[in-house]
Amino acid sequence: MISLRPAAERGHFRIDWLDSQHTFSFGHYHDPRFMGFGPLRVINQDIVQPGKGFARHGHQNMEIISYVIHGGLAHQDSLGTGSVIRPGEIQRMRAGTGIEHSEFNASQDELVQFLQIWVQPDRLGLQPGYAQQDFPLESRRNQLKLLASGYGEEGVIEVRQNMRMFGGLFDAGHTADYAVADARGIWIQLIRGTLQINHTLMQAGDGLAARHESSLSIRASQEAEFLLFDLPIAN
Repeated sequence: MISLRPAAERGHFRIDWLDSQHTFSFGHYHDPRFMGFGPLRVINQDIVQPGKGFARHGHQNMEIISYVIHGGLAHQDSLGTGSVIRPGEIQRMRAGTGIEHSEFNASQDELVQFLQIWVQPDRLGLQPGYAQQDFPLESRRNQLKLLASGYGEEGVIEVRQNMRMFGGLFDAGHTADYAVADARGIWIQLIRGTLQINHTLMQAGDGLAARHESSLSIRASQEAEFLLFDLPIAN
């Protein structure tokens, strides 16, 4: 079963410095139909004005992944980490027993746009941690590039969950097939371009959930940047 989460139907929060679209229930936006997908709990698409951002605040017991689409995101946390995340780079902050951090637009001149992704870990009370790694966009050209995993693969971001996150940058007309194991679900988040998943068309900002499918056919109608999450789901 495939179901589409249209971009225009996401929750929307806007103030003077932040424009945020919520794929799943978050903050003051609540929709019981969209509480997450398996352990995938949050996908927020945030646009932050120059020099502005999220002041220091705390998190616990969540794997938080930041994916920058445009611009630079400055990060500081209570572990002493200070960095700027740019397109192609993936950041994972393990909140575990508790961590505080801030996120600001690193530029005084241009917007930063990024996805904030929360994944529930496989256990509570983990030691907080931080990881950041560069996966150049061109390394994903016409392939599904593994970016994050809970299976111990080398050269990717580690997450404490039985999942994998792939990134794709497909040319117009490129196709790929993805086999889905039993008791697994797939969430696809389209960042830009258009995709056809089996017989369902996706536009930029759309999400797509696939349950009880043995395989997915992925075709880019125009150049498309997207993330694919392979997750455990309840039958």
